[in-house]
Amino acid sequence: MSPVDSPKATAVFTAGRLDAVLGKYTMYRLILLVLAALAAYSLLLNALGWLTFGIPQMLVHLAMCLGLTYVSNRGLAALFHVRPHSESSLITGLLLYFLFWPSFTPLDMAGVALACVLASASKYALAWRGRHIFNPAAAGAFVTGLTGLNIATWWAATPAMLWLLIPGILLVLYRTRKLLMASLFLVVATAIVSAELMQAGLTLGSALWQALAQRPLLFFVGFMLTEPLTLAPRRWQQLALAAVVGALFALPYNFGFIANSPELALLTGNLLAFLVGQRGGLRLRFTGSRPLTPSTTEFAFEPSRPIRFVPGQYMELDLPHAKSDGKGRRRVFSLTSAPGSETVTFGVRTAEPLSAAKKVLLDLKPGDEVAATSVGGDFVLPRDPRTPVLLIAAGIGITPFLAHLSSGAAQDRDVVLLLLARNPAEIAYAPELQASGARILARLADGSVPPSFITDAGTPESGGAAAGRLDGDSLKVLVPDITNRAVYISGSPASVASLRRAARKAGARRVHVDSFSGY
Repeated sequence: MSPVDSPKATAVFTAGRLDAVLGKYTMYRLILLVLAALAAYSLLLNALGWLTFGIPQMLVHLAMCLGLTYVSNRGLAALFHVRPHSESSLITGLLLYFLFWPSFTPLDMAGVALACVLASASKYALAWRGRHIFNPAAAGAFVTGLTGLNIATWWAATPAMLWLLIPGILLVLYRTRKLLMASLFLVVATAIVSAELMQAGLTLGSALWQALAQRPLLFFVGFMLTEPLTLAPRRWQQLALAAVVGALFALPYNFGFIANSPELALLTGNLLAFLVGQRGGLRLRFTGSRPLTPSTTEFAFEPSRPIRFVPGQYMELDLPHAKSDGKGRRRVFSLTSAPGSETVTFGVRTAEPLSAAKKVLLDLKPGDEVAATSVGGDFVLPRDPRTPVLLIAAGIGITPFLAHLSSGAAQDRDVVLLLLARNPAEIAYAPELQASGARILARLADGSVPPSFITDAGTPESGGAAAGRLDGDSLKVLVPDITNRAVYISGSPASVASLRRAARKAGARRVHVDSFSGY
């Protein structure tokens, strides 16, 4: 490897390792762990004198926020005859811990208690078809502010907290792939706040520092604006939402008892996201499963109502299990069925070791129901059917491409699909691929020959199928016109990182990726 390539290779390797580590945790579990670490860090700062709340006040405040949100959530879940989501309630409790000032003043404590109960209640009362519309912590804080009992101060926006806050939100935003959305929000909100501060006499540097270190922009965007359940489904919608919420967050206004606040900005954004998204959760009735390969299984469900999605998007399923494996109960799976189908299907890797969520899927009996909480994703093909595409699937990465092909993508445009699998038996959806009309290539790790309808994608040096890693040169040989194609890559984080680099070296100008980790 040349010195020029070494930094790039190191970056790819580092990204792959980071994805592999973060992939062990669901988005909810990662957010919970980061918030818990920040709570512990705040106690340490207080002990060192960097915060001045008092350790007893902070401990009581933390216990009250966690305890009341947890207990009220379980009580309301029992009342509405649904399974409580404990991780969600603990996250809400930790958010409220950072929103309200720790205090022993009776009215302040009553306000915090009310915010905790209202936050839990909003998941059920302010919901549509099982999906809560508003961020629970923001809803609880906003309504509590209207009562006058207490007002959210967002005290996490303290310079001393930045040392752990910044790495924490970067981890969360990287895991949730919301760095661009967060950046746009920060640019809009910081520009408005800084301009206002400069008009008041501050220098540019001081204005930027105050906006980012002493206003809750970072905490807000890292843990609340990007909450998965209250986001719009498409990236362009999320970016537009980030700009709108950034302006609402920063612009001063006052209409009687309604004034600008982070909570109101977020709730407005939540409502806009709800209006453009899959409005409400739904029930999926299990109709059956079938083995795709020795290591993958397809699961089919009949939805309780029609589902709005476009090929390439995913669905989040709520799969409660009695014995937790630390990965949470909400899991994301690519939809393999075409929009408009009477059933929705998911292709899932079911090789050992199995996660608790996958065991729930495998234990389903026909007629059993599971809840689907959201639909989203931007792994969609270009709108212009004249744009040729190259689809590269590593292992289970074939699943999002099935919806594209099932919808007739190869009938409308020039499609080349490159499969990377261990052996012929691990090529999933072979009948569907054969009937798709796409040009299919395959590289098999064991060096064997793929099925007859698939072109062997071995390197010229090997004289056939090659077990070596696909690099830029070999990819260019396989797809000489790759520079004219929109490239889509799907698979494990490590595979996606390597294949993305190979596509770039082969001359690809537009590369879209979709990775599967930790489920």
